[in-house]
Amino acid sequence: MLHVILEKNGFLCHDVHAYCHDKYLGMYHPDNELIYLNVLKNDWNDRSTELVAQCEAELKSVLTADFSFLVSIYGKLAVCGIPRSKREACYAFSQMGLKRAISAAAKSNPELEDGTDYIVRHTDTKCTHLARRGNGGAGEMPRPGLMRDTCSFSPNIKGKSLLLVDDIFTPGLGIDDDGIQALFDAGADSVVFYAVGMARGSGQGFRLCA
Repeated sequence: MLHVILEKNGFLCHDVHAYCHDKYLGMYHPDNELIYLNVLKNDWNDRSTELVAQCEAELKSVLTADFSFLVSIYGKLAVCGIPRSKREACYAFSQMGLKRAISAAAKSNPELEDGTDYIVRHTDTKCTHLARRGNGGAGEMPRPGLMRDTCSFSPNIKGKSLLLVDDIFTPGLGIDDDGIQALFDAGADSVVFYAVGMARGSGQGFRLCA
């Protein structure tokens, strides 16, 4: 697992510890090992139920092991997820596999609290990986405060130590930094960030730990 420090920037008021299961080399890269993310992340919904279930199970296995490691370092944590770019009602069942896998992994560990409904998108934003190809839908691109302005936050966040989870972290994009800051603004006592994959980004805003 990669351990990095997300450094204070225009989205984030102070440094935060972050972990990534592996590098994400891209959907079509021949050495990309996180194939299950390709199924669970993409926005078309013509995939078989069996394929989605298989990828969810594979992701749950990864998350369960990695979450246990993080518990050994940080103790009890409430697990939240970065919500998808649109309101949840916009998505088909096959498109919500990431959230289900995060919830299942959290529920499998008595030291974790399932907080996957603690952040709920109420206003659509652009889907950034599609926007780069001229699509992405309606709404704004990442900016400081966008998560706070387009999501509702549970009062259960206040005073808790949180593990914020995303599928892919792209350095320099700002989505995850903004999500972390939104949790602090909602009263979180501490936040650790985790992503399954770390994509190539600007190369700025973080430093690798030994």
